[in-house]
Amino acid sequence: MKKLFILLVFLFCMNPCFAFDIVYPKKTMVNISADSSFFIGSVNPDEILKINGEEVKVHSGGGFAYPVKLNNGKNVFTVESESEKIVYIINRPIKTPQIEIVPFPFKEFTECKSFVISNENAPIRSTPVNNGINRLSHFQEDIPLLVDGEDREFYRVVLNDNTKAWVYKGDVKFTTADYCNYPATVNGYEHIEDNEYDTFIFNTDKKTPYVIKEGNPLTLTFYNVKNNGDLTYVFEFPVNKKIYGYSGKYDNDKFVLKVRKYPEIDKKMPLKDIKIAIDPGHGGNESGAIGCGGEKEKDINLAISLYLEEELKSRGAKVIMTRDDDRYLELYKRIETANNEDASILLSIHANALPDCLDPNKYRGTSIYYYYGQAKPLADSVLKSMVTNLGTVDDKVRQGSLALVRNTQAVSILIEVAYMINPVDITLLTDKCFQKNCARAIADGIENYLKQN
Repeated sequence: MKKLFILLVFLFCMNPCFAFDIVYPKKTMVNISADSSFFIGSVNPDEILKINGEEVKVHSGGGFAYPVKLNNGKNVFTVESESEKIVYIINRPIKTPQIEIVPFPFKEFTECKSFVISNENAPIRSTPVNNGINRLSHFQEDIPLLVDGEDREFYRVVLNDNTKAWVYKGDVKFTTADYCNYPATVNGYEHIEDNEYDTFIFNTDKKTPYVIKEGNPLTLTFYNVKNNGDLTYVFEFPVNKKIYGYSGKYDNDKFVLKVRKYPEIDKKMPLKDIKIAIDPGHGGNESGAIGCGGEKEKDINLAISLYLEEELKSRGAKVIMTRDDDRYLELYKRIETANNEDASILLSIHANALPDCLDPNKYRGTSIYYYYGQAKPLADSVLKSMVTNLGTVDDKVRQGSLALVRNTQAVSILIEVAYMINPVDITLLTDKCFQKNCARAIADGIENYLKQN
């Protein structure tokens, strides 16, 4: 037994102790089409790391990010320290001459055709492009549409004589019903008020397209209705304070608009009884971005979120977690959890990354995304608090078409705390003190937002 133990110790000592770890590229032979990329990883601080003979700048925490230019074809990179050497081959495919693409001409139909929405929550867009800030509304199944033409993968929707929109062909199906000649009717509405909501129930005789537009007033417009000469019915709801969440959908043939009332804020305890949903991004088999030392974004998101849950509860908030452990959760299940629990604020916690063509050393800091205007004041307040209290770089508030921020029932933002692939930022993200301070800074930002009536 003693001899066996000595042999095991000897074999253990003979195992190679790697001086560095390359996290990206993930393999020693890869294809990358961009004109530049980067090496991300960590290294033993006692050793000098070189890539193609050039010494790599390493952060005191051991992380590094090294950008490289790529030529067409085969690019060879030798990564070496005093005790280890690995050769990477990055192939950049040689671009073939581009064939001139003739634009697909818009095809106008000789007569209007009737379609219905076939996929729940289908977006209606202002342009025939399947991304970007161009969503006008999201429709339930069976809402009828009048279509007068097509452009590539989209049909053009006639809302009234002066207003057109676009719908993805895969979200609708043709129907023989004649919606062109039989518009809907809106016979007024019923108003129900309680402590939390103003609810308006519109008496429509059948479903018809609509758009809710933020502003003061908040405006609901029904299209293809008999009520006016331009086939529209417009309802305006005056907003006395910031818009604080709303929703609109059909319940059978009646349309229900719910506008959340701005809460009465206790200046000494602004978060008291405020329902806040926290969504730790990614989880389970969805790791998210990978840090310089192999850290997984999903774990950092969860750690910060759990500290945030504790911080918000200590200030009197009612907190809903979309996940509190390491499990996969679909995007729309996260929104559904927040809405089913009637959260008035939704925070999605993430850490940032970059595509190949950018230099990770040049991108640091905190950014926050929103989609609808009602959420921008919250995004501004939280970013200001985080940058001030954490000392992170101000990486700006941005409008972005991300699933979690397209929710309107809660004031919804997505927080990119810092960059996973920046050697300085990843050192912060993995520090427990920073994570706790991050939670406090976010909570302060929410309080400041609520106090600004």
